Amino acid sequence: MTSLVLAQWDLKKSANALAHMTSDFITKQLVVRRGQGFNVTCTFNRAMTDEESLSFTVELGKSPSEARNTRAVMKVSSTGNKNSWNATSSPSTDISETITINIPATAIVGCYRLSLQVTSSGTSTTNSLGEFYVLFNPWATEDEVYMENKEEKEEYVIEENGLIFVGSEDNYSGRRWAYGQFEEEILETTFALLDKSLDAKRDPIADLSKRNSAIYVSRELSAMVNSNNDKGVILGNWSNNYAGGVSPAEWNGSVRILRQWHSRGPVAFGQCWVYAGVLCTVLRCIGIPARVISNFESAHDTDRNLLVDHYFDTDRNSLDSADSIWNFHVWNEGWMKRKDLGSSYDGWQILDATPQEPSKGIFRLGPSSRKAVKEGDVNLDFDNHFVYAEVNADIVDWILKEDGSRVKIYTDSRSVGQRISTKAVGAFSRVDLTNEYKYAEDTRKEREIFEKARKIMLKMDSIPMTRNPAAGPAMGTGPVSEHAEAPLPKPDFTGSFTVSKETQVGEEIHFILTLKNTAGDSKHIKANMTAMAILYTRAPVKDILKDEQSVSLGPNEEKNIPLTIAYSQYRNAITVDNMIQVVAICVDDNGGQLMTSSVAILKNPPLLLKFSGDPILNTPLTVEVVFVNPLEEDVENGHVLIEGCGLVKNILSRPVPLVKPAETSITKFDFTPYKAGLKCLIANFSSDKFSGVKAFQMITVVDAVVA
Repeated sequence: MTSLVLAQWDLKKSANALAHMTSDFITKQLVVRRGQGFNVTCTFNRAMTDEESLSFTVELGKSPSEARNTRAVMKVSSTGNKNSWNATSSPSTDISETITINIPATAIVGCYRLSLQVTSSGTSTTNSLGEFYVLFNPWATEDEVYMENKEEKEEYVIEENGLIFVGSEDNYSGRRWAYGQFEEEILETTFALLDKSLDAKRDPIADLSKRNSAIYVSRELSAMVNSNNDKGVILGNWSNNYAGGVSPAEWNGSVRILRQWHSRGPVAFGQCWVYAGVLCTVLRCIGIPARVISNFESAHDTDRNLLVDHYFDTDRNSLDSADSIWNFHVWNEGWMKRKDLGSSYDGWQILDATPQEPSKGIFRLGPSSRKAVKEGDVNLDFDNHFVYAEVNADIVDWILKEDGSRVKIYTDSRSVGQRISTKAVGAFSRVDLTNEYKYAEDTRKEREIFEKARKIMLKMDSIPMTRNPAAGPAMGTGPVSEHAEAPLPKPDFTGSFTVSKETQVGEEIHFILTLKNTAGDSKHIKANMTAMAILYTRAPVKDILKDEQSVSLGPNEEKNIPLTIAYSQYRNAITVDNMIQVVAICVDDNGGQLMTSSVAILKNPPLLLKFSGDPILNTPLTVEVVFVNPLEEDVENGHVLIEGCGLVKNILSRPVPLVKPAETSITKFDFTPYKAGLKCLIANFSSDKFSGVKAFQMITVVDAVVA
């Protein structure tokens, strides 16, 4: 009898992908999820005899070994154990056999090599069957990333389009983001990120063996999405000078960023929402349910005391402080079990790729249990204390004396951490998560948790995190007086700013300072007002104007002081964040002093999309991007780009000729949808006067057969 020989094989890419929820990946390789099996059909030159046998081998990495779970040998049998690699087949008299290869729910994620050993007539022959990817599996109950709710899995693993909230507590909006986790090259790029991490370079064998853990993998990815330690994906830039790169406001999605990194290295430039968008992409790609979170009034505590310390000299002049409050900050949550902490900490874990402070020597954050943050368990891994401060730090004002001592003069325990937001499941709307991060402000429980967290931090015998070089020098290291002291009289009046209406770039900004006398006698109040362009981190960029006005108030009288800022005053100062802050220092005749501030966020002009043709799969479609210049001056150096998962394979970009005042510019693009279903086209217009003008349109692409 002739020896048994493998004639052909079929990895059943389409059928396996459908069963493993991986059909959307654009890749030549088979992609499957751990915790379930996949089928392989092998055809031989003849039927097998009882004396002959088959064995499959899977290998991962350069030095595969069974001891490190990077190699497994599976003799084909009629039964198998779901907790280990095994291959099962039903008895057959045909020349073809379909074998099910089971992947344990604890398997390492990565790109495996598959081979078949045929033993016949005392001789074994090895046949290479190619490669396949194994991902985490939110559909498998035994997997640590298992998520029960079907709609949530669709949103947090399969959905390719996101909504990221930006702005300020009182003036926020949603920005569309194309995650594109299934697009061409993204799967390979995600694993390339892991292969180029510092841990992989130090000890590639040990690193690979740890990639069965979602905790480990997500932490590695949070480090690799920024480029600070490891030549990772994105170079951060908060200078308002983006020469030599792309302004963070211009990005619309992750695909172009990840492809550029894979081919050329770190990409310039990003800020928090860009880091979060890219991290969400690679987490969903690898199978970890993930979402993007926005925190308004977000604290950056640089010295681990859970306080945002503001310093003033003895004359109440503001001093530079290392701590800060950002108008907003964006991070991620990933869904997983926490076997290292205990089941009570399972669920959503905070991850952050924005390089704010290093964690164990590397700029990264998490996974930090959201439950641990809410309960003030700030001593638990990883970086819970930093997240707790972001959402619930107290703001403390100090007088810094000449001898280096400091005196506490005011504490604000409720302003930090407002409107913590994420995209709703199955809808492009906002869900508020504030109560999932902390107990309600002004409640006894919230204060109990805060004091608990403070005590834990004081007791922790650990070395403080390396300071962020951008945070400035440490302050107030001398003796501390915890008793509130008021070097200046408490004012008998109140003050607050409002913006009279929503304002578009190019229009006048109308602020109103409202002062109210709360005393029974008349008062004369002088208000020194300053307007400045700021970044979303509230870092000042350029002063716009200074104004001094006085007002006399009778007993319990209230008056408004208008402050108008013309476009000509702010046109050369405004940043890509379109944020202008006004600050008023108000002093009465008795020396009572009050400071109040407000931030105006200017809207960009509208951008319109007009489609020609029906959105049919693999059929050309045309879109016109329409921009009308609202200014009384020319708009120059413009360019428009469009992108969209399933619609535009590679970003399309066009220059825009000079646009005169009130003139309409129309830029036409032709593209061919390559995936059916509900898709989102995103357009961006930027120029010398505007940055990051956005438009989007949801369109349903139908199959040509259906059409």
